[in-house]
This record gives sequence, C-alpha cells and structure tokens, in this order.
Amino acid sequence: MKETCLLCLMFLISCKSNKIGLTVSPSRSQFFKGESVNLNCEDEGWILRRNTSGGTRSQCGQRTPDNSSCEIDYLIKKDSGVYWCDSRGGGASSMVVNISVSGGSVILQSPVLPVMEGHDLTLSCQSKTPPSNPSAAFYKDDFLIRTEPTGNMTLQNVSRSDEGLYKCNIRDHGESPSSWISVSEKPSTTSTPPTTSDPGSPGSPGSPGSPLLQIWLPAICVGSVVLLMSLGLILWKCLQQKPKEEPPPDDITYSHVNIRSAGSGPPPSREPPPEPTIIYSTLR
Repeated sequence: MKETCLLCLMFLISCKSNKIGLTVSPSRSQFFKGESVNLNCEDEGWILRRNTSGGTRSQCGQRTPDNSSCEIDYLIKKDSGVYWCDSRGGGASSMVVNISVSGGSVILQSPVLPVMEGHDLTLSCQSKTPPSNPSAAFYKDDFLIRTEPTGNMTLQNVSRSDEGLYKCNIRDHGESPSSWISVSEKPSTTSTPPTTSDPGSPGSPGSPGSPLLQIWLPAICVGSVVLLMSLGLILWKCLQQKPKEEPPPDDITYSHVNIRSAGSGPPPSREPPPEPTIIYSTLR
C-alpha cells in the first residue's frame, strides 16, 4: 500500500516538473539494504527534497551546505521513496526519481531516468549472493514477459506502451521489488529553416513561431469563410429576385389619318390648262 502511494505521489509531482534534472549515482532505482547512494540537483541553488516510506520530507543523510545534494552511506528500507529538486521559491520542480531499498536478496537493476522512445532497455536481475542458476523471470504489471537464462533482458526499440511496473524473480532466491519504468517522447528531428530576420528579434511575421502569424492566420481563415458565405447569399438573393420578362413591342403600328383639302370647292382638276386661241388676219 505504501509503495502504491509513493508511486502516485511521484506521478503528481512529475506533472508540474520541468527539464531541470536530478542525478543518481549509481544510476539505478533499486538498492540492497546497506548500500550507498548519492543524489545531486543539476541546477545550482535548487534544494533536494524527498518523501519516503518513513514520512521524512526534508532530511537526507549528509547534505551539502546549500542542500542541493545528499549522500546516504547506509541505505535502509525507510529510505525508499521519491526524490526531487525544488527551486528556492518553490515555483518549479525537477523530474522525480523513485528509489527502492530491498531488505531481500533480489533486486531489479533498471534505469532511474526515463528511457527515450526508440532506444533499447536492458533489465538485470541481481541477487545478493551469486546464484547457482542465474536464470530469471521478468514481469510487467504482474504479467510474465519471459524467462532469460542469463538473468538479463533487453527490450528493443521501446515505445510508450512499454511503460509500467517491472520486477523479476530468481528461483530459490526470491522476487525483487517493483520499479516504474517511464518512456519519454522522442524529440523531433525536423530542423527549422533559416530566416533572414534579425537574430535578436523574437520572430519575423512569416516565421512559424511568430506571435503575429499565430494571431492573424486564424483571423484570415475565418474572414475568408465569412466572405465566401456572404457572396453566396447575395448571389442566391439575386437569382430569387430576377424581374419578369416584358412582351416585345409590335413591329406594325396602325393609326387613323384624315386628309382635308383647302376650301370647300371640288378638288382641283389634274387636266392641263387649255391652249390659247390663235387668230390669223390678212393685212393690206
């Protein structure tokens, strides 16, 4: 039950942790009773903390004056717990490591820090006294993975699905405590193309990390969608309000015309006027 509570606490603390590290020497998560270990905060000025099965939160063996490291010369079971580094102001924490001290005769040697995706993970089952048969069975979340005759097991190309509680068992010697093994995400290998902007500037408007681009790009996309919808609505209304066609005008126009002559007499004759009468006479 105490082991489960410590693992839960380790998870909660790691949710707010940053990249500042905590080193453990020797670099493993399980130790036999009576062994020694040295823990050190990588960042200067940070304070080493721990929460153990004994309930101790701050005391940690021989400390340096600035409380940034701790050396435990003789480990006991009450030293089992989670260890981390806190900033002076308490606003940030390092990654959390879990240390298990076994009073038994078998431990599982596993990485104390997360294993990166794509890398190999090697686990070793060790007994306090050399066994006549080093064959060991390895378990993940209480399910048997396989039995290795050499006592060593390697998982190749690990992924996030390989995270879990691991333990081992050596026949006639006993079982090791469980250790949580984490798998960290593989960093992206995509490099950022060089830009012509000032190296001291926070970012040019066209760079992927530019605040201006992050603000304006969504606004431009939304504006384009609204504009297209508005144009479609206007076109639809124009089609609905198309005027009816008027009948074409007639090509022939009829009208009533009255023609009147000047005066009241009969209409003038169209015959030519009579020729004048010519009289001939003889002159004497």
